[in-house]
Amino acid sequence: MAELLKFELVSPEKLLMSADVQSVVIPGAEGDFGVFVNHAPVLSTMRPGIVDITTADGKNERIFVRGGFAEVNPTGLTVLAEQAVNMDEMDAAALAQHIKNAQEDVNDATSDAKKQKAQEMLDQLKQLEASL
Repeated sequence: MAELLKFELVSPEKLLMSADVQSVVIPGAEGDFGVFVNHAPVLSTMRPGIVDITTADGKNERIFVRGGFAEVNPTGLTVLAEQAVNMDEMDAAALAQHIKNAQEDVNDATSDAKKQKAQEMLDQLKQLEASL
């Protein structure tokens, strides 16, 4: 059997996943990147998007994250997500609430930089909605 990557996904609320997996695709701030066993060390911020996980048995799991950090080190991959929701548990009503909150953040932004960041979040949530 092929070597597996030790993967942990943590949000402020709880440890969402701790497993040995084949690979993980991270929505990095500079673009998506795949992580496999023996990957070079990397520390990256994450943009809102989908973390795609290929489990040890070859199944795919998709988890939406609202930003955070990903750290690849010799022992594996740790994702510290600002917020994370398993796509199997994501429903249209919950996503609509996230979009509403993001629109309020755009409307309430007090500077151009904050408004731009809030607009990027809103755009990414709308893309996610389109992929459901």
